[in-house]
Amino acid sequence: MGTYNDTMETSIIYATFFTELADKRTNSWFLMEDPFPTCIILAFWMYFVLIFGPTWMKDKQPFNLRTILIIYNFLQIIASVYVFVRGGQLCWFANCSWKCEPVDFSTNHTALEVAGLFHFYYLVKITELLDTIFFVLRKKNRQINFLHVYHHTVMPVVAWFGTKYLPGGHGAFIGFLNSFIHIIMYSYYILAALGPSIQKYLWWKKHITTMQLLQFCCIFIHNSQLLFHDCGYPYWVFFVTAPNAIFFYQLFTQFYKDAYLKNRYKVLKKEANYDYNEDTTDDEISNENGKIVLKDKIN
Repeated sequence: MGTYNDTMETSIIYATFFTELADKRTNSWFLMEDPFPTCIILAFWMYFVLIFGPTWMKDKQPFNLRTILIIYNFLQIIASVYVFVRGGQLCWFANCSWKCEPVDFSTNHTALEVAGLFHFYYLVKITELLDTIFFVLRKKNRQINFLHVYHHTVMPVVAWFGTKYLPGGHGAFIGFLNSFIHIIMYSYYILAALGPSIQKYLWWKKHITTMQLLQFCCIFIHNSQLLFHDCGYPYWVFFVTAPNAIFFYQLFTQFYKDAYLKNRYKVLKKEANYDYNEDTTDDEISNENGKIVLKDKIN
């Protein structure tokens, strides 16, 4: 009897959380009924990119995926342009409030298109898992760090919850802004895939990271307005998105330091024949006439 009651209670909780509280319009859409398909996809992806893939590729030559990468990155650009432009037309370039915007749960054409745009954005986040799979097949395992795995795990989950429960309103800003960043990011990737003749002109790579840092600041500020403006959009969303934005900011800041600031010291070593090591600090360099140089080292 106890087992039966426990089962019934679990069924009620499941039905309440995944059906009653969900948006009735999106509840039956592809992969939206419950989170298990998304969790299974992420579990298989994580197993492949962290365990099976690197082991399988250990004694193999990297795959030449140049053509595939060009096509893939081009499709990602098209998808991001669509989300950014259409999202702007439906909301942020139209009549949506930047301070606080409620979700339109009606079945009118615009509201359904916004919900559909959320769903499309979620599916795009699923396809972006291919980024990591391509790294594995090209034996670029150093690219598969905690930041990369965390980012590609969290974004599909966030997009799924947004589509399931709040497909529209204030939260649409995240996908809108993120799609703009991804237009630039995948444009860089497609140029990099064209080969060394183009790669030498991609000096602006580090500025993409700077834009990503600004993105998290904008998301934090935009969502913080929910604490001061009541439009019917749940204010508790701030307490979910804000910590994640801060964490992302810290991760990307550390990535920027590791990828670009430490490399600066390596360049200085070559130019000045300096006794460089990993403990070199900013106190040991100076700026002379706009050019960074190493200070004389006193033994």
